[in-house]
Amino acid sequence: MTQKEPYHVLERNLALEMARVTESAALAASQHMGRGDERAAVHAASRAMRTALNGVGITGRVVIGDEHPGEEGEADEALGLGDGMPVGTRSGPSVEIAAQPLEGATVCATGTPNSLSLLALGEAGSFLAIPPGLYMDKIAVGPGVPTGVLDIDAPPDENVLAYAKAKGVAPGDLVVCILDRPRNEDLIWAVRKAGACIQLIQDGDVSGIMATTEPGSGVDILMGSGGAREGILSAAAMACFGGWMQGRPLVRSEADRAAFRGLGLDKPERPLALEDMVKGDIMFAATGVTDGAVLRGVRRWPGGASTHSLVARTKSGTVRRIEARHDLRRKLGVAGADEPA
Repeated sequence: MTQKEPYHVLERNLALEMARVTESAALAASQHMGRGDERAAVHAASRAMRTALNGVGITGRVVIGDEHPGEEGEADEALGLGDGMPVGTRSGPSVEIAAQPLEGATVCATGTPNSLSLLALGEAGSFLAIPPGLYMDKIAVGPGVPTGVLDIDAPPDENVLAYAKAKGVAPGDLVVCILDRPRNEDLIWAVRKAGACIQLIQDGDVSGIMATTEPGSGVDILMGSGGAREGILSAAAMACFGGWMQGRPLVRSEADRAAFRGLGLDKPERPLALEDMVKGDIMFAATGVTDGAVLRGVRRWPGGASTHSLVARTKSGTVRRIEARHDLRRKLGVAGADEPA
């Protein structure tokens, strides 16, 4: 009897399944685009993603999920995608899941750019399982930047000047993407002082980090603080795309400090490298809900829709783009959600 080949937890055919999952969430969220109801958009995306995941041949456990999958007592509470939930058919490989069914709920509700559906899969221990409500300072750039050029502990203007020197351009040729929040005001002024251009975004810093890896996106660097769980999903994307990123937990209270210490971060203010946030063989998928620098948003017409997605894997470094047309008249799924075949 011949010896079997070693079993790999993340088989390549999971990539297409992941795209189907993010497509499902994006299609569901797109029904609420511009309608002003963030909560309805998030719940629709979360329900659709969980339903789609339960059709995938995995034994999955959510370690980072929807922060608000449903209020207690609501009919849709059980249909969300909360932390610790088991998902999949329970007949396939054991995997951990980090997901954000709808990144950029505000921009989806207003119909503005940079809303995505996101999903990452890995083996046990792949993701730093940060609990909800925590924040993180971040700095990220695309592939090709020598190690040691940037440091999240350095002043922002020094990072801008160092990056410009490494790329052989003037600071004014750089565009720094920053989440438009009061907590980032000092950063914004420091970057302006360095002479770089700035793109302020209202939501969706995972989209901003992904844009640094996309030639022609118009974004060179992302800086500033945002959600810590979004930082883990960003790290998964950058590990797959070959980009560089650092994060630093943002400690605003003793409760925050205790939460980070509960993750084994005894010195929460210490910068986190990419490998501190994600490790091992990881798959990442994203589908655009509204238009962005990396992915086009959902396009709908009577009885149909199109989606634009990408899937990537750390093991190969391959990034695949998937454009799909969906005949919604043939789809079967939960009420209010379109489930791709």
